[in-house]
Amino acid sequence: MQNKKMITILGPTASGKTPVAAALALRTGGEIISADSRQVYRRMDIGTGKDLADYVVEGQHIPYHLIDIAEPGTKYNLFQYQQDFHNAYDDICSRGKQPILCGGTGLYIEAVLGGYQLSPVPQNPTLRDALASKTLDELTAMLLELKRKNGSNMHNHTDVDTAQRAIRAIEIETYNLEHPTPERLLPPVDSLIIGIDIDRNLRREKITRRLKARLEEGMVDEIRSLVKEGINPDDLIYYGLEYKFVTEYAVGNMSYDEMFRQLEIAIHQFAKRQMTWFRGMERRGFHINWIDATLPMDAKVETIMRMAKL
Repeated sequence: MQNKKMITILGPTASGKTPVAAALALRTGGEIISADSRQVYRRMDIGTGKDLADYVVEGQHIPYHLIDIAEPGTKYNLFQYQQDFHNAYDDICSRGKQPILCGGTGLYIEAVLGGYQLSPVPQNPTLRDALASKTLDELTAMLLELKRKNGSNMHNHTDVDTAQRAIRAIEIETYNLEHPTPERLLPPVDSLIIGIDIDRNLRREKITRRLKARLEEGMVDEIRSLVKEGINPDDLIYYGLEYKFVTEYAVGNMSYDEMFRQLEIAIHQFAKRQMTWFRGMERRGFHINWIDATLPMDAKVETIMRMAKL
């Protein structure tokens, strides 16, 4: 059976990617593969913005993959994502369904579309000890130098926003420098790429509104319950954004107002970095078809189906 060409729907946080992907899946009999580095974790629902209600369209449950596949406190990584993506993609194609990749983690999307050469990278305790006392700025400078030596597109600021993440990125880049990657085993995936283009001011307004809603829905309680079940707060802080700031508040290191203000700024900065990554993808040869986020849903779906010749 010939594989159906994948459709990728990307965009910054709060652009409305998931509802578009779900509406498209309903029309095409498709299944969604998530490309979100935080939504892989179970019981981290509000803070990662899973919005699972978005996967129910007109009373129909849209099948999704690569959400809720890892335990909180673990360090899921890009290499694992590539393997898991191909397992899901092959499964969807084997059943003659339309695969739809949807998310905002540009590195994950680019890795599977471009067939990045990756290998599992073990932890390096000696290196970690040597880096433990360095600041995030110092680690970032080291990482940039390693990336230059490797000619690497991996690990931009979007995914390296804590010292722990920066140390892991340095660990990976150091390993790749010392162990040239074997021949690529996973092929690039041909895909029509759709970008959801949202006006900056509207995006900022939606981010603030959504943050307030998620806090009202119980995001602080969700994080407190994870700490209560024995997950180290430092492991939650590692996940960045909501988990970084709300955990700091939950353990008493920050006031509520300070947490809200700093988190709001961090999410706005994150969305800006996501767009920088997507623009970088375009420079690296990926053609993204941008469609207006404010179009009615039917118009968005019709536009994508016309582009995909469905």
